[in-house]
Order: sequence, then structure tokens, then C-alpha cells
Amino acid sequence: MSIEIDGKQHRIGLALSGGGFRAAAFHLGVFRKLRELGLLWKIDLLTCVSGGSIAGAYLAANWGHDDVLDRLDTYLRTTSIAVASVIAGVLNPFESRLEKLADTYDRDLFKNKTLGQLDSGPRLYLNSTNLASGNMFFFVTGENKGAEMGEHEFGVNSSANDFPLSRAVAASSAFPPVFPPLKLSRRDYDVPDVDYVTLADGGVYDNLGANPLFLERNSLDYALISDAGKPFEIAVQPTEWGTVVLREAINITMEQIRGLQFKRLELTQALNQRPKGLWFSIDSGEGESISGDAAFASAIGTNLKKLTDKQMTVLTRHSAALLDCRVAKYAPELLGVVS
Repeated sequence: MSIEIDGKQHRIGLALSGGGFRAAAFHLGVFRKLRELGLLWKIDLLTCVSGGSIAGAYLAANWGHDDVLDRLDTYLRTTSIAVASVIAGVLNPFESRLEKLADTYDRDLFKNKTLGQLDSGPRLYLNSTNLASGNMFFFVTGENKGAEMGEHEFGVNSSANDFPLSRAVAASSAFPPVFPPLKLSRRDYDVPDVDYVTLADGGVYDNLGANPLFLERNSLDYALISDAGKPFEIAVQPTEWGTVVLREAINITMEQIRGLQFKRLELTQALNQRPKGLWFSIDSGEGESISGDAAFASAIGTNLKKLTDKQMTVLTRHSAALLDCRVAKYAPELLGVVS
């Protein structure tokens, strides 16, 4: 699926950030612009977190089918799942809120697909956070390499072909405290000296999901990062009490990690190393097609509630414009590639 530039093959990776349905819609605009540029079905790697995992996994599960973009659009306009999943999980003592979330994803999006069934598509990383080790935990499939799950410290289980895609996406989007972590026993994650692990939203570790872009085994030439996460807001009055303090502490940590990942890309480019980075954030005004799109898009909530027609229009238009601007400015060689 690589692209040809000046007679040489080049590999493209795309990171899709977290941010609920807002992020999924923002990434949908990126998908549409990439299709317009002839690049969408040439992507070699998708690395996803939370809301990005919803969009990325659905794209990978329907790889090569243009109508998948319209179907994702309809889903985001018509579906609200967070409240229903929370209530159902509370009322049913035999099924957690996260399991209900996974069931909802499976019913509406993934139709019993497993990680192994996506093996013929691009390399796909669905990222979560291991609450025991503090590391990013990957569900990985694609490029005919077989499905895996694991992390660098506890180890990798190389027999994850039968693991449900919906559970991997649910683990990636299990934002605390709304959803409990996903518990994996030895039956699913069989590595030495580990009885079980608990996995939370990948955004707790890195809301950009950028790490796989830098792995040597993925050997990418271009790294695109679509960042639809919540921009940090400077408050007029300082936070003083209760859970608001915890929330703001998490937001500050996420903002620091976000900045470090972007700096990592800047240093990579300054040293003329691969991959070449192109990144854009939802609050950016540089390249917006209509004045005010950045502010409007950034103000949309990061929950799992259906989006209005106006919200969908602005989110998809804004992300497409930002990507178009970055490609034209920093990687014009991608405009007119040969498959």
C-alpha cells in the first residue's frame, strides 16, 4: 500500500487522537481529504486512541470501500451510546459498563469481527493504557503479520487473531471514571508472570497515539497526526476543589505529553530523520477554510453523543482544510503520487 515518489516506495502512517465522537468526526474529514488526494487507500499504518480508535478501526474493518466514509458519517449523526451503556451496566450486575460499550460497538459497527479478520489491511494499532505498568498497551493487526496484543515490559501475546475488535476499541476508549478498565485474564493475554491486566483509555498515556509512528519495525517515511483532543484552556479563576482538581491535573498531564510528541517530530525533522511529520490540532487557525471553524470545533464536547449537522459539517471541513494546508506547505510531493 506504499506510494511511489521519484521512482521510490514510501510508507505513510496516520495517528488518530482521542476526543470522543468529536475526534471521530474530525478524523472523518481527514479520511475524505486523503481520498480526494488519492492517498487514503495507500496508508500503511493507522495508530489510534479512544475516539480515534472508533474511526480508525471502522475504516480498517471496511478497507478499500469508499462507502465506509458515508456510513461512519451517518453513525456519528444518529448514535448516542455513552449514557445507555452506563445505565445498562449499572442495572445489570453480570455485565460491566465497558462490556456494554463493547457490545454497542459490535452491534453498530464491527459485526463480530476479530483482530485477525483485519490482517490483510494496513497495520492497525488500537492503543490503551496498562494500569499495572503505566505503559501503552497495543492491540495490533494488519499487513499480513498476524494479530498481537501486549506491551514492551510485560511482553506480547502473538496469538490474538480471535480477540474481538469491539473489545479492543472499548479498551482504547474506556475513559475513567465513566467506564471501568477492561480486565484481560491469562485466557486472552498469556505472558509469563502476569495473571491479568487492566486497561484504560489510551489517552491516559498518550492521547495522540503517536508512539508507533516512531517504531523502527514500522519504518515510515511520513507521519501524519490528526489531533482532535481537548485543547488546554486557561482559566480566569484557579481550580480549588474536588474532582475538578483531578480532571484539570489529567488535562495538564495530557497537554505536556502532547507537546513532547510534537517536539519529538520537530527534532526528528531537524536531524533530517524519518519519518517526516505533518501534524495539525483542532484549535489551529492556520489553514482553516472559514474563519471561526477552529473555535467552533474546539468548543464541541468530547463525549460519545451524536453530533448535529452543523457540528459534523464544521469538524469535517476544518480537519480537511488543515490537512490540505499542511500537505501543500510541508509535503507537496504527496500531491500527485503514483500507486
